[in-house]
Amino acid sequence: MTPSWNFDPAAWQPEITMERFTLANGLTLFVLPDHRLPIVSLQIHYKVGSRHELPGITGISHLFEHLMFRGTETLGPEEFSRILQAKGGEINAFTTRDNTSYFENLPAEHLELGLRLEADRLLHLKLDDDTFQPERQVVISERKLRSVDSPFGLLEEQLFATAYTQHPYGWPVVGWDQDLHRMTLDDCLAYYRSHYQPGKITVVIAGDVEPERARDLVDRYFGRIPAPAAAPEPKV
Repeated sequence: MTPSWNFDPAAWQPEITMERFTLANGLTLFVLPDHRLPIVSLQIHYKVGSRHELPGITGISHLFEHLMFRGTETLGPEEFSRILQAKGGEINAFTTRDNTSYFENLPAEHLELGLRLEADRLLHLKLDDDTFQPERQVVISERKLRSVDSPFGLLEEQLFATAYTQHPYGWPVVGWDQDLHRMTLDDCLAYYRSHYQPGKITVVIAGDVEPERARDLVDRYFGRIPAPAAAPEPKV
């Protein structure tokens, strides 16, 4: 029997338009409003991945992903995560060859909290030996687990190293073992100053928020952060 109704996807899913804003300091913001559920996804994408590294410091982008959870001048290690999880948020991060990204999916009412915490760890990240040395060992162990002790991981490393002999895609995102052992805190501080700044940030906010409110919140917490001269892109 043929049903007497027709399903119209357009009627169920309203038209959604993404809006783009650029702050005076170079930060880019994309807002995708969707009011069907009272949640938002907040994503902070830094335009720095393993291809922006140099021989001798391979793996530093991924190491920084770890360091960004180690606390700030006002927050202890992992406290960033605990605060947002207590509000019903889900958080994580990942590093690729082209970017390092941090995201939170959380109730819409706590969007401002997420932005405030993200700005805090951008401005006041705690970088010293007490944070650097333990996380470097974690990454060294991660490399061993995912690459050295994994036949597929080792094969992928060798494949990329063979295919990209003159391109930074040739080294793994997790870095070469000798570089991880040789890396210093000064290397991390220099990398942080070069790449973790507004001109290399794209913020994406999707969910139950109005574009103008999202823009005002991002400007409140990120707009006054100065943007130094951006590090040059790799010439490949």
